[in-house]
Amino acid sequence: MTPRTFPPAPGWSVDGHRIKAPLTYSRGTDKSWVYGGLRIRDGIELTFCAPSRDSDGWIGLLQQIARANRRGPIVVITDNLSSHSSWKVRQWLLRHPRIRQVFIPVKACWLNLAEGWWRLLRRAAFAGQTFADATEIAHAVTLATAQLNAHAHPWIWGRPPPQPRALRRKFVYLL
Repeated sequence: MTPRTFPPAPGWSVDGHRIKAPLTYSRGTDKSWVYGGLRIRDGIELTFCAPSRDSDGWIGLLQQIARANRRGPIVVITDNLSSHSSWKVRQWLLRHPRIRQVFIPVKACWLNLAEGWWRLLRRAAFAGQTFADATEIAHAVTLATAQLNAHAHPWIWGRPPPQPRALRRKFVYLL
């Protein structure tokens, strides 16, 4: 997520016509990467904002996952990003044998249950927003995560079974 460094153009004039203003877009050097984890058994999410997308950011998320889940083994299902399998991450995982990474197949992101959650987070945190800097992005992510966690429920892969239909008409034949 990159903060926008210019104010948005006004949408409508006082007489009801859309304002046609040239859009001056500039992308600054300030960036923020959002890491997230979804615990599917209860639907609780954990997010973490980092200034770069590298092994240190991934290890930061793994540390938060380990702190949030104090007991038992942890299986992290992830995609095949190079920072998820770097030397630094592999060394960290050797020191933390309770956490195990499982990689989804290439070009099969739909197998990861967290992809649906990312859609909800983007809509809750970023839709229609303009951010001035990375701290505003981190605040929006924290607020959206808290709101989504307030209504969390277990995640199940696939669609729920259809509800049985009620009969509209019932015909009774007398012989």
